Amino acid sequence: MAIFDYAPAPESSAIVDIRPSYGLFIGGEFVDGDSDSGRFKTVNPATEEPLAEIVDASPGDVDRAVAAARHAYDRVWSRMPGKDRAKYLFRIARLIQERSRELAVLESIDNGKPIRESRDVDIPLVAAHFFYYAGWADKLRYAGFGDDPRPIGVAGQVIPWNFPMLMLAWKIAPALAAGNTVVLKPAETTPLTALAFADICQQADLPPGVVNIVTGAGDTGRAVVEHADVDKVAFTGSTEVGRAIAKAVAGTRKRITLELGGKAANIVFEDAAIDQAVEGIVNGIFFNQGHVCCAGSRLLVQESVADELLDSLRRRMTRLRLGDPLDKNTDIGAINSAVQLARIRELSEVGAREGAEPWSPPCDLPARGFWFAPTIYTGVSQAHRIAREEIFGPVLAVLTFRTPAEAVEKANNTPYGLSAGVWTEKGSRILAIADRLRAGVVWANTFNKFDPASPFGGYKESGYGREGGRHGLEAYLAH
Repeated sequence: MAIFDYAPAPESSAIVDIRPSYGLFIGGEFVDGDSDSGRFKTVNPATEEPLAEIVDASPGDVDRAVAAARHAYDRVWSRMPGKDRAKYLFRIARLIQERSRELAVLESIDNGKPIRESRDVDIPLVAAHFFYYAGWADKLRYAGFGDDPRPIGVAGQVIPWNFPMLMLAWKIAPALAAGNTVVLKPAETTPLTALAFADICQQADLPPGVVNIVTGAGDTGRAVVEHADVDKVAFTGSTEVGRAIAKAVAGTRKRITLELGGKAANIVFEDAAIDQAVEGIVNGIFFNQGHVCCAGSRLLVQESVADELLDSLRRRMTRLRLGDPLDKNTDIGAINSAVQLARIRELSEVGAREGAEPWSPPCDLPARGFWFAPTIYTGVSQAHRIAREEIFGPVLAVLTFRTPAEAVEKANNTPYGLSAGVWTEKGSRILAIADRLRAGVVWANTFNKFDPASPFGGYKESGYGREGGRHGLEAYLAH
């Protein structure tokens, strides 16, 4: 069969105006960091070219941001009727839609993900979350958390680099709808869309101090989380950092929500539609270069169809296009940073040394930037590190099973419990298996599907609490 060659179809970067340097967004204005703050550069992971100079906020900067959030909470936002808060959220959602092309291009430049993902998935979901929680702002008494739910206060939020704008929406939208104010710290490698959101807050005339954005690395995030005047902590990121945050807030009055790592099992039974399952497997592990906490990084396939499915999967992988994130034909973009690329390479090499067999399609990697070819490992046992540890990259570990009981046992044999997928034509089997899987989200004959009305979260080392849906309001309400 002939393979079509795709002509380049680049999205123009001219729509984005990246400033040479950015300040912090505190009290409704962009301000300079104090004398103790430093500066660092964010880079384009596809080219390694510097994009902008960013403030590395100091504890003093965080103090200013929390004070601004507290003032806005006490004087304006907590006193504002829900229907009026909703107007601001609706306005923000509409501005995100109006600026969607700009935000999608900026996200792909700063993060490395393909433009078709940021354009067709991330940014539409960002707007949808603000629309959804705008609808809840004047209906909180009907959310199921008491007749008189009240906001908590100031929320300190720390988000990761894999879905910068979407994680911002997951955190900020419910917090504001519930009447809280926010101090948010984006990841140090992907701060630009958060700073663009600050501009949207100004454009929406959001009262000063309701949203504050402080950029920086781990020390800045620690200052936000440990600040004495922060009432609620929300974190998405690694399990290691999540443990440290849990220890830091233990014994305090602070509420906490943690959405951490995962090692999801994608379970394919012999009666599944093979071609459909292959598309779900590809989406489950190669979407966003595998930089997904709920990625289907373990494939459990029934022995009787394993060879057929793997042949189909390899054929499908030869059609994946790796390259320029701004090319609309690109399926797999750049790895977000040199640090993450080194982590992926390390665990992949360990997998080969432990006896698993790697396979990648023919793939020309660009000379500059951070790139890793999509890879599957067969001959994997449950003892292999690639079957146990979160790689957070485009690497799939393939295991087999014979019976449904064995599939469930292998799927649950992980310290994580964020998500899973089940592929079968039998509805009764879907329900039976899903009921036995220790995972916060179970997809049936699909994978990586999200909706703002649906809660998301995990068990065990994948964290606790839920984001999305009415359940996402609970952690931001006193009831």
